[in-house]
Amino acid sequence: MFDYETLRLIAWLAVGFLIIAFIIIDSHDMGVGILLPFLGKANDERHIIINYIASHWSGTQVLLVSSVATIFVIWPTVYAIAFPELYWAALILSVALLLRPIAFNYRTQITTSKWRKCWDWGIFLGSATPSILIGIAFGNLLLGIPFRLDGTMKATYEGDFFKLLHPFALYCGIISLGLVILQGTSILAYKSLGQLQRYAIKAGRIIGILMLVFLSIAGFWVCSLKGIVIDVMPGYNGIMTTLMKTAYSEQGAWLNNYRQLPILWLIPALTYVMIILTLYLQSIKNTAWAFVASSATIATTILTAIIILFPFVLPSSIDPAMSITLWDGSTSYYILVLILIIALIFIPTIFTYAARSYGIYSKLNGKYTHTNNKNLY
Repeated sequence: MFDYETLRLIAWLAVGFLIIAFIIIDSHDMGVGILLPFLGKANDERHIIINYIASHWSGTQVLLVSSVATIFVIWPTVYAIAFPELYWAALILSVALLLRPIAFNYRTQITTSKWRKCWDWGIFLGSATPSILIGIAFGNLLLGIPFRLDGTMKATYEGDFFKLLHPFALYCGIISLGLVILQGTSILAYKSLGQLQRYAIKAGRIIGILMLVFLSIAGFWVCSLKGIVIDVMPGYNGIMTTLMKTAYSEQGAWLNNYRQLPILWLIPALTYVMIILTLYLQSIKNTAWAFVASSATIATTILTAIIILFPFVLPSSIDPAMSITLWDGSTSYYILVLILIIALIFIPTIFTYAARSYGIYSKLNGKYTHTNNKNLY
């Protein structure tokens, strides 16, 4: 069996994998939901769009629940600090996620145009809000969360909800929104035909170009932020607490991992390559591979942020030494072994289910939705 250090690293990789998988898969639904009021010019087109996401929206939430539960088990300190203190942000996220299924079910109860448009915008809000909040969350991790720990590991949070809305965090929210929309255009172009497909490709071209610019600005912004440098870490393979290490903040330190291992620069570089490839493949209507490239764009963007943060899981903006890392914030050795066994069983099961769910429907068009109307939303 693996040693404690290796298990900690595997657990960190597993959480990163689940987060990337959730965002890629849920970006299908959120991206299409955001595009709904703008690309669906007529009710027939909106009916097609809705029935792409409404059929399997619940399956994407499995990965969200899995990610949160995994964080709770692997890094209980992170869960204890972050979730209670970020209660309002979590509540807004939960309400937004619940708004979509409510809109799917109530939209068809009354056939008036005003009623349907009202719920269409409900789907938009239920898709755009989580997209932005995910980006804000990543932005705040790079800024650091305002908390400190006392000698008994009791956390004191010294911020509030509005302090989370830092300009950099909001900017990350905009980037997250843009990447989700790009993913939405890719899957909609792949699953639709005719005019709706052309609308999706045109929207993808605009968003893709904007993302190339926005991501470049974000890169320069990160260079100006204060990162955290670990000065003394007692060890990686034994039992330790956050109080055992020393650390300090330094401007530009978030790029230290890239400086120490230059080959890692290929990850952010691939983000640009994947965006350009997505736009090219959409333009020649190779929509299946455009969707793959769009998914890779999200994966490399998140990987870029994860590499920046490594080994930090929850940085502190007040006292850098109190920042939680994957080495000093993890649970016991035997719990990590149990999690590894469970992950080997259930993660393939979840992805098999998800693949089956997304593969049920062929190309969506007016004829398909009309023929199968009784089985659709």
